[in-house]
Parts: sequence; structure tokens; C-alpha cells
Amino acid sequence: METLLLEIGAEEIPAGYIQPALDALAANLLSRLDTARIGHGQALTCGTPRRLTVTVEQVAPKQETVTEDLMGPPEKIAFDEAGNPTMPAKKFAEKAGVALKSLKVVQTEKGRYLSARKTLRGKATVTLLKDILPDAILATPFPKSMRWADLSIQFARPIQSVVALYGTKVVSFALDGSIKSGRKALGHMFMSPGKVAIASPDTYEAAMEQANVVVDIDKRRKMTAAAVEKTAVSMGGQVLADEELLDIVTNLVEKPFATAGRFDDVFLEVPKEILITAMREHQKYFAVTDAAGKLMPGFIAVNNTLTRDMNLVATGHERVLRARLSDAQYFYRADVKVPMETWVENLKRVLFQAKLGSLYDKVMRVKTLAAWLADAVNPAEKEKVTRAAHLCKADLVSQVVGEFAKLQGVMGRIYATVAGENSDVAAAIEEHYRPTHSGGRLPETETGALLSVAEKIDSICGCFSVGLIPTGAADPYALRRQGIGILQIMRSRNINVSLADLVNKGVALFADKSTEPAEKTASAVLTFLKNRLARLLADEGLAKDVIAAVTSVSAERIPDVERRVAALQKLKGQAGFDPLAAAFKRVENILKKADLDQDAAVDPDRFAHASEGALHAASQTAAGQVKMLMEQGNLDSALGVIAGLREPVDAFFDDVMVMADDPAVRRNRLALLASISAIFGQIADFSQIST
Repeated sequence: METLLLEIGAEEIPAGYIQPALDALAANLLSRLDTARIGHGQALTCGTPRRLTVTVEQVAPKQETVTEDLMGPPEKIAFDEAGNPTMPAKKFAEKAGVALKSLKVVQTEKGRYLSARKTLRGKATVTLLKDILPDAILATPFPKSMRWADLSIQFARPIQSVVALYGTKVVSFALDGSIKSGRKALGHMFMSPGKVAIASPDTYEAAMEQANVVVDIDKRRKMTAAAVEKTAVSMGGQVLADEELLDIVTNLVEKPFATAGRFDDVFLEVPKEILITAMREHQKYFAVTDAAGKLMPGFIAVNNTLTRDMNLVATGHERVLRARLSDAQYFYRADVKVPMETWVENLKRVLFQAKLGSLYDKVMRVKTLAAWLADAVNPAEKEKVTRAAHLCKADLVSQVVGEFAKLQGVMGRIYATVAGENSDVAAAIEEHYRPTHSGGRLPETETGALLSVAEKIDSICGCFSVGLIPTGAADPYALRRQGIGILQIMRSRNINVSLADLVNKGVALFADKSTEPAEKTASAVLTFLKNRLARLLADEGLAKDVIAAVTSVSAERIPDVERRVAALQKLKGQAGFDPLAAAFKRVENILKKADLDQDAAVDPDRFAHASEGALHAASQTAAGQVKMLMEQGNLDSALGVIAGLREPVDAFFDDVMVMADDPAVRRNRLALLASISAIFGQIADFSQIST
């Protein structure tokens, strides 16, 4: 067993390409080894802007030898009357590569057929890798690839070298006939510009570090973080935490060297969010704060090279940043002179979606939805919510957001604060975009929560109304994320409004644009949200069958659904649940097969057995208790009452024949079972629970 090393040396690959490409290259390589029947251990990846590297441990020296049975023609045409092989038999033996005399007749489901057993002997791994490795390299996917020189191959950036070693042996091949593999890797572009001979995969990492290249991404990330933190301390501050920026910077360098820089204090008049974003987005600089968290007029750049005069490097960074911050300062000063109402009017000229109108149209719809939602949840919030809805998209036409799109909402809050708007209104403008990703922060104000739900419902209902529905992996308008966001907010805020009413209100606002009847669209949206809720609850560890049982009855009020699922899962774990579920399933199975009038009432005068009266009395008592307990939110006790129905239900089935010959008696007993089903159905459809 030997370790396989593959390093693709290239011109600088974009930071965001590196990890996805490494993951794909490793998976591709393992898949090809499996297909080739070459045993192997785990794949490990590492890389820098100038190289993608995969090592595979414990790679077998040769293919696995296997035998396979090949089926040939039927026996009746494989031999003549004298028992001699016919031409079909001879052709089969020739095709299978075996001697004619080695063919056997085997019995199959279709009859007796000729069979040949063929042995596929394993080839040397090094020989097979000559085809596997170039295929894996060229199959690596990138968001954008390029061609170079007069070659026919594509890659993220021009390939300059390939290291391919199986143990100490070079796996020889050439990409497009010109880029030959070997054992020499590129050193650091500036600090070790020559090539480095790699003796074996085991010495690769150490050899590259001798050439000033830290190929281990995790190690390089820790080095980068340590260098940045040390530099911040030397400046008398601390680094503003930014894990995403740290990931990016790690893959911009082969060996990190941090540099401290400063900018003019005058720029601190600009909101810190703008300064931080300008440094981060344009220059990939880290911001520095003091002990109180206040932004300092300094930054930290991470360089790929250690120079003799790092002060000169810092001066260069400062000059570039000064121009960026001057632009940001100009944009901000210009923006604060413009009334937000002017921006709201300007939204009429900004398209939201071709079939759904302008951003101004969206704002007006969101105002209507937000007002309705506030009335349903907390009327005291109505004025603030509608004002926040009116202004929520205004900053999209500001100059700062035009330059820094990631500041949408943030700048809306800042500009609203400058304009003297209510603090909750200002906060809601920023918060209505939340959550922006899975596990992201939720709105912190009630105003922001209500506005966020209204805005997301508008987007979902609008897209569904004009046929822009997510399919498979395609979700260009992020409707799934928005749907989950709605549910998370309603759960966290205990918003117990009817989801059906909310969706119907949202769909009604697209009556002039919808391509489908409103009822059909609303039903599709509700199903979409119910599926998101089921996924959300399942991801939290709740049983899928319990979730299905609850949501199939009602998924309208989100907090109520959550409580019912939790209570039912708790009951399911208790002794005696299986017989209870079995009793309910028996009730449901009988009712499904029966043709019972929905309005059929129970007539006690037609009871023939004491168990009928006992069940009727128990059901009447339980119905009232369950209704009261559910209104109080006491789901555990309500389920306890339902569980108490098992004994009278079992006694009923033991004593009577439900499908009696007398039609009147039969209908009465079915009506009695329907009353039991209705009680169970207030909580869940127990027939969907696996027992």
C-alpha cells in the first residue's frame, strides 16, 4: 500500500474556487479509483492560490482480480442434435475470451442458457493512474474556466505543473500532450521562485514549507489569524471578528504576513458599517476596534510576501484605501441630503421582477400585508410597521448601497435614524431581511419581525402567483429560505395568526397578475410552507411520522403545531401508546370503508350493548375536556384524556359488530366511531404514526 499524491500547480486561482474544487477533485479521484477496482483509504486535501493538492492513503498496488459470469445463447440453439457446439456458441466463447470447452449450461428463470466464467486480472495501479489522474484533473468543475495558449483543455487558470507520485514513483502522463507530470512542484512565487523536488507524498508538506508555501489550509488559517491578532495588539486594539474574511484571506496567500496601516481620522465621521465594508469588500482588510468596540482609524492587511521594508508596503495599502474611503465618504454625504421619501418615489423606476412590477409596487403590497398582520397580532404596532414597510426598500437607490450592495437594510436603518424616524422603525428596516441564511439572526424587534414576515410572504405569494415556483435544486428567488424564515420568526415570536388567512391575503394582492385561480395558488403556497415546517421540525430531531400526523390535521397556526408535535412525541414514547394508536387506526379503517353521512348524529335509544353507552358517555366527556385543555394550551393533559378512551373503545369492539345487519343500528355505531375520530383529530391523524 502506498500514498498517492496529486498536485496541480497553476496561476493564481480565485479564493472562492479553491475549497469547492478540492472537494470535487478528491471525490472525483476516489470515484475513479473505485470504478477501476483499486482499493484505497481516505482522501486528504490541501491547497493555496497556486496549487490544488489531493493525497489518497493506502492505495493498493494493483487492481482487484474479479470473476464475472457472462450469459450466452439458450442451450437449444447453442448445440446441434448431435450435441456439438453451434456457431452462436462459438461466437459467444470468442466474445467472452474463453475456451469453447469451458462453457457451461446453467438453469435460469428463463430456462437453460450457456454461461462463461471470465477472470479479469488486476493491472498495476501505476499503469492505470496514467489515465485516471488526467481525467480527474480535467473533470474538476469551476464557476468559470479558461483556455490558454493553443491548448484544447480548460481549467480555472493556466496549469503550470503537475506532481503525480505513487509512493516514490512518478506517474507519467501529459495533459493535452504538453503539460507533463513529474515530481517537481512550484515554490513560493517571490520567496522561493524555483521548483521543489518532492521525494514522496510523506515529505510533500515539509518540502513545500521549506519553499515558503504552507499547503495545509487549516494550518495557514491559524497562522493568518495569529498574525492578524498579534498586529492588532501592536496597534493597541483588537481585530473585528470576521470568519468569512479570514477564510478568503487564507486562500489569497501561500504564506501569511500581516501589515498594520492607518487611515485619516476624518473618515470616522462616516458610519462604521460603511468603513468596515469598504475595507472588507474592496481590499480584504481587517478592521480594528478598541477595547470598547469602537472602530479605530486603522486596518490590517495580509500579504503573501515578507519584504525588507514592511512600512513601504503599509504605505501602499493606505494610499489605495484612502481613495476607497474618500469615495464612500462622498456617497454618504450625498445620500444624507436626500429625503427618504424621494427614494421611495424613485423605486417606481426599479424593477422588482418582470411579472411582479416595480419595487414601489412591492412596497405598497408589503404595507398592506404588514398592516393586516399587525392588526391580527398587536394593533399597537400597526403605525410603526406600516411606516417601516413604506421605507424598507428606500435605501436600495442610495449611492452607498449602489456601491456596497451588502449594506442594504443597514443603510436604511442608518438613514432612517438620521432622518429622525422612530428607533423601532429604523431597526425594522434592517431586520426585515433576516434571517439571511440558515441559522441566521432573527429580527430583534416586534416591528421588524412583523415586517419580515409580511415581506417574505409577499415574495412567496407573488412568485407562486406567476408560476415562479422552486423546482428541484432551482430556487432563484430563495423562496425556500424565505419560507423557513417566516416559520422561524412565527415560532420565536409565538405569532399564532392563521397561516391560511395570511397566505390568502398575500395571494389576493396579485389578482391582476396571477396565472392561476387564487384558491389554487394559496393551496400551493400553504403546501410549500407546510413542507418547510415539516423539514424544520425533522431537522430538530422530531419524528417524521409524528410531524406528518399533526400537520395532516392542521398546520395553520405554527406555535400550535409545534406544541402538538412535541406533546404527541412525548406520548408516543410512553407505555400503552401502541394499543391506543392501534385502536384509532381501527376506527379510521372502518370509517373509510363506510358510507356515513357527515351530519349523522348518535342516537342513544339505539344502543344494544352497555359498551355502546359507556363509549358514548366517555366521548362526550372527553370532547369537552379536550376542547377546553387545547384552548388553554395544555396539550399533554388533552392527550392524556384521549389516551383514556382506549379502554371504552376496546370494550366496544369486543362487544359489538359495528357493521350490523340493521342499517339504522349500523349507522348509529358508525356515528359513534366518528365522534371518537373527531376527538382524536383535534390533535393529529394517529393512523399516520408508525407503531
